[in-house]
Amino acid sequence: MNSYRKELWFNIPARRGFINITPQVQEAIRESEIQEGLCLVNAMHITASVFINDDESGLHQDYEEWLEGLAPHAPVSQYQHNRTGEDNADAHLKRQLMGREVVVAVTKGRLDFGPWEQIFYGEFDGRRRKRVLLKVIGE
Repeated sequence: MNSYRKELWFNIPARRGFINITPQVQEAIRESEIQEGLCLVNAMHITASVFINDDESGLHQDYEEWLEGLAPHAPVSQYQHNRTGEDNADAHLKRQLMGREVVVAVTKGRLDFGPWEQIFYGEFDGRRRKRVLLKVIGE
């Protein structure tokens, strides 16, 4: 079995945002030369997420509104975590809802997706560099 590791770096200028990273993940699989295996895609920061869904702008807006309804940013005083001097407790909760990582099968050197599936990086406390780990294993 072989393995390949790569990091993707992002600096989202806004507090929150979603980026389709499917092309970068597929490129890493190509670089790995692995034809059959698995690809782990992991947000390496506790206020960011990786998830799979449809690349449709209405859905992304729905996510934004849903997440803000479940874990609103303001008032920041509502969260115990923010009493440490932070203002990002909501980002931690949003990350918990959206997930830390995904694992996708690799078949014939390609991501083996269902219809409309794409991989996204979700940022919930942006304005600084953060990374995503890609780990491809297989043959």
